[in-house]
Amino acid sequence: MTVVALAFAEYALIEPYLGRAGAAACVAGTAALMIGLGAVVMLGAGSQPKKPAAPPPRSEALVDRAFEFVKEKPVVAIAAALAAGFLAVRNPGYLGAALRSFVEGQEPPRR
Repeated sequence: MTVVALAFAEYALIEPYLGRAGAAACVAGTAALMIGLGAVVMLGAGSQPKKPAAPPPRSEALVDRAFEFVKEKPVVAIAAALAAGFLAVRNPGYLGAALRSFVEGQEPPRR
């Protein structure tokens, strides 16, 4: 609303000097200039390289890794849970094989 009000104000200010067509051209030129300046600002802000964040320390426990994965990618985790549930209903052997693939080859936690 503010932009429209400023455009009308600019038109009303310039119209007595340049006429209707000239005032409309000035308003259009001002709008184009503002859009161009906005694009230059956006390009300048996006071109600065970001410092890579240090990855958080990864825990070795299966449950901790699962919780971290769910926190980082909740949509993927929900989709995987739905797929695992569907497969478990269709064929329970698939779920057992998937769980064994995560657990096998890892040492049990030391107490």
